[in-house]
Amino acid sequence: MADDETPPDSKLTRTKQTWAREGRFLTGKITRPEDQRLPPGQHLTKDWPVLDLGVMPPVSRERWRLDVYGAIENPVFWTFAEFTAQKQEQFISDIHCVTTWSRYDNLWEGLATRELLAACQPREDARFVVLHSSDGYTTNLALEDFAAEDALLAHSWSGQPLTEEHGGPVRLVVPHLYFWKSAKWLQAIEFVTEDAPGFWEVRGYHNRGDPWAEQRYSGD
Repeated sequence: MADDETPPDSKLTRTKQTWAREGRFLTGKITRPEDQRLPPGQHLTKDWPVLDLGVMPPVSRERWRLDVYGAIENPVFWTFAEFTAQKQEQFISDIHCVTTWSRYDNLWEGLATRELLAACQPREDARFVVLHSSDGYTTNLALEDFAAEDALLAHSWSGQPLTEEHGGPVRLVVPHLYFWKSAKWLQAIEFVTEDAPGFWEVRGYHNRGDPWAEQRYSGD
């Protein structure tokens, strides 16, 4: 397509137009000046507190598998070796936990979600993603949030393999939402046409979880 041609109307172009009106990059990441980096109600910490359901599934890299299925054209079933054979990237991003702590400048390495989307090719009617963890935990995301510019499936943090307590071998990282949306011990990714609230969402947490809007609970 020539530079001066108008792109055809599609779901993607309509979404990008919405993001532009909301002050986002074309990939969905919101730009924020430094003095607005800390969401309201949050406090900074240099630690990384451990929060989970009380079950830490012992999944080694050798036994780990990722299943990607649902409303997609190309289902994906990867071993850890196959997963890391894909294009890997590094992102630096902040963590914002719904329990009010934030941690700046976390270095992640893994597979960008946009690379996974290119591999599995969501169908036109795909609207949401459900993350399934090895401990039985689930959480839901709008497809647009899953596809954010700095979202990735991380296997390393600060240059080291992601530890079991923090979700290793692989966890999701979606920095622009509260961290309960970044599922630990990721086992499967399901693309769906209708929203399917997960473990915390059906127990009173907000369905989306935007830290800057303080979307902590269902009534926020």
